[in-house]
Amino acid sequence: MQTSVRGKAKEVKIDTEGVFTIIGEKINPTGRKKLAAALLASSFDYVTELASSQVIAGADLLDVNVGVPGVEEEKLLPQVVKMLAEQFDVPLCLDSANPKALAQALLATPGKPLVNSVNGKQVSLEAVLPLVKERGAAVIGLTMDENGIPKDADGRVKIAGKILEAAARYGIPAEDVIIDPLVLTVGAESQAGAVTLQTIRRVRGEFGVNINVGASNVSYGLPERDTVNAAFLALTFGAGASCAISDPVKFARVLRAVDLLMGRDAYATRYVKYCRAHPLEQK
Repeated sequence: MQTSVRGKAKEVKIDTEGVFTIIGEKINPTGRKKLAAALLASSFDYVTELASSQVIAGADLLDVNVGVPGVEEEKLLPQVVKMLAEQFDVPLCLDSANPKALAQALLATPGKPLVNSVNGKQVSLEAVLPLVKERGAAVIGLTMDENGIPKDADGRVKIAGKILEAAARYGIPAEDVIIDPLVLTVGAESQAGAVTLQTIRRVRGEFGVNINVGASNVSYGLPERDTVNAAFLALTFGAGASCAISDPVKFARVLRAVDLLMGRDAYATRYVKYCRAHPLEQK
């Protein structure tokens, strides 16, 4: 199954049978004090810098989140989106829990954006899915509801089905819904990664849709977090995930290698091209 998204000029097809799609995660002020300060000051030079570094590193899409306490997100998110769309061709992933901000940002976004996100809560389904349908966008569906994130795969698969059924009622096709099985930190719950992998396999098997993962949560509080995140990303691809909101500067090389090892890079063409364009620094 393919989920097609488009920027000003570039189209990206997130494909259950294709290479891994990278959604650059860095334009998100959570844990990034410099970015938060820049957004509060409506200074976008650093946002542009983050976008450029991610696109150069291999990001296929850019996630855009401006959720800083004290900012008027309904005004700021469209401003940032418009600025990025003017400078970069890649599709944008609009990341906000504020439906009004999403509505305004969708109007400012060219092509076919990805909305991040809707979840299984009825209030979320009713607020976000009409926006997605009206704009003709695609959407990420998080496997959580009024009771939080289920601790087992059964509960998460059930919520995935609920989201897909609700989307269908609004006329949104399954190919425009990307399910995110969510992951909790393995430092606090040793089975957290395994449950997510089980959920990926079952969602892929039962619904056949594209699956997104966010790797950073899995390693929270652990040493050598990049090692854990890279291993987890590789495992999710093997289980059936097709895209990730992640750091392309750190992990694009690993994911090109995973594509190669999964038999999705004939004659290692993409991997070799990437390595030549991004040589490792000599120690």
